[in-house]
Amino acid sequence: MTDTNGGVRTASARAHSNIALAKYWGKRDTPLNIPAVGSISITLDALHTDTTVTFDPALPHDQLVLDDREQPAARITPVLDLVRELGGFTVPAQVHSRNNFPTGAGLASSASGFAALVVAACRAAGVDATTRELSILARRGSASAARSLFGGYVELHTDLDSDGAYAEQLRDETEWPLSVVVAITDRGAKPVPSTAGMQATSATSPFYSAWVDNAESELALVRSAIAQRDFTALGERTEHSCLALHSLMFTTQPPLIYWNAATVALIHTVRELRASGTATYFTIDAGPQVKVLCQPQDADAIAAALASVTGVVETRISGLGAGAHTMPNHATGSH
Repeated sequence: MTDTNGGVRTASARAHSNIALAKYWGKRDTPLNIPAVGSISITLDALHTDTTVTFDPALPHDQLVLDDREQPAARITPVLDLVRELGGFTVPAQVHSRNNFPTGAGLASSASGFAALVVAACRAAGVDATTRELSILARRGSASAARSLFGGYVELHTDLDSDGAYAEQLRDETEWPLSVVVAITDRGAKPVPSTAGMQATSATSPFYSAWVDNAESELALVRSAIAQRDFTALGERTEHSCLALHSLMFTTQPPLIYWNAATVALIHTVRELRASGTATYFTIDAGPQVKVLCQPQDADAIAAALASVTGVVETRISGLGAGAHTMPNHATGSH
């Protein structure tokens, strides 16, 4: 933290995106942003957000610059207010944030973004929070951000007691190395944001209650696969959770169809790779991008196969990433 004579306090942080293996969709408590079901994810080292938060008494109000463009600060102000309450002050903040991957395109930029925001803001505010407390703060901005506070394999619990929905690490990123090939089919923002999509699904999909009722058994299967390092079981449950999620989206009124032609072609390519003997499994969040889970030794060949699919504009190979952490204040290019 830097505290100048003028009362300016600043800090920077980096957090990595994550992809859910056992997914959530929908809210149990909207004001507290508590998901309707728990989720389990892995953190990706190739996708990250760098954020600098500067509390400055000279500012008229909170300001946000995302990927070098000024954006409305309305979404980050409630989270900053929580940090300011803990810090015992009301100074406005300027936030500079940059993603090294497409923003709002179904690659969990809100997860890494809010995780980096709370780490940087708490550091700048002098708030000494535990990782669990940071996870709870990040969840208020984006539920998946609670998971990006941690590296490796992470579970988000949905306990309601004392605002206690928080994430915790199941396995460190070094304990069971896996790779993820990210196939990007559209760099643009998705047409329906996740929050709006969740609200529509919970209100209109006839299968939503079954999704909620079956969630704990799905979590138990994914948790067991991670504990036993059973890649086949983990991959099968990951694909099942993905397709169950998109079945909910397809049966929402009006339907939520985030996929494009390349998304469907990638699904078939992964299935063909698996049929030919390469152990690999797909997952897709609210967007058209496909993430492919594989063993590290197979990642290059899988990336080449995915890159050859018509409509794929970029592929990235990622290992498992570390948890969110502070950085020097020049990390985002802001001071």
